[in-house]
Amino acid sequence: MDQTTAVKRRHFSMLREFHVADFFTLGNAACGMAGVFLAMLYAIGGDISHFFWAAAMAPAAFIFDVLDGRIARARHEHSALGRELDSLADVISFGVAPATLAFAAGMRDGLDVAALIYFVCCGVSRLARYNVTAETLSEGGDKVRYFEGTPIPTSVLLTAVLAFAALQGRVGEALYGGVLVLGPVSFHPLVLLFVLSGSLMISKTLRIPKF
Repeated sequence: MDQTTAVKRRHFSMLREFHVADFFTLGNAACGMAGVFLAMLYAIGGDISHFFWAAAMAPAAFIFDVLDGRIARARHEHSALGRELDSLADVISFGVAPATLAFAAGMRDGLDVAALIYFVCCGVSRLARYNVTAETLSEGGDKVRYFEGTPIPTSVLLTAVLAFAALQGRVGEALYGGVLVLGPVSFHPLVLLFVLSGSLMISKTLRIPKF
C-alpha cells in the first residue's frame, strides 16, 4: 500500500466516525469562522454590511448548535468525539467571533483587549469544566440536568447589542458609553458586558436548568 492510499484510508476512516449531528456541529464552527472573517473585513474596509453579516453568523451558529444536540438525542448518537467537537465549535462561534466583532466595533484600547481576552478564556474554561463534569451532572442519564454558570451561547446577546449599536451608527468613536481614561490607560465601558458575561460563565454558584 503506497503512502497516498494510506492517507486516504485514514481520512475516510475519520469521516466514518462522524455522526449526522457532528456535521451540524461543523456548521456551527463554519458560521463562527465566517463571523470572524466578516468582522475582519469590516475592520479593514469599513463596509457596514460586513459588520451586520458578521453579527448574523451568531444566531446562525446558535441554530446549528441547538440542532446538533437535538439530532444527537433523537438518534442516540452521543459520543466523546461529538462532545469535544461541540466545545471546539462553541469556542469559535460564541467566544472568538463575538470578541473579534467587539474589536472591530471599536473596543481596541489596551484594557478593551485584556477584557476580550478574559472573556474568551472564561468561555474556554467553562467548556472544559463542562466536559469533565457532564457525566456527573447528568446523573447517569443522557442529558445534563443543569448548567453550572451561563452557557457560552448566551454571548449571542452580546452580538445582538453590537448589531443594534451598529444599526444606530454607534460603533467606532461613537460606541455607547464613549471612552474612559484611567491615568495612562483607557477603555470603553461597553466592554464590561463581556467581562460580566465571562464571569457568569465560570460561576460555580449559578445553576441554570437545562430544558
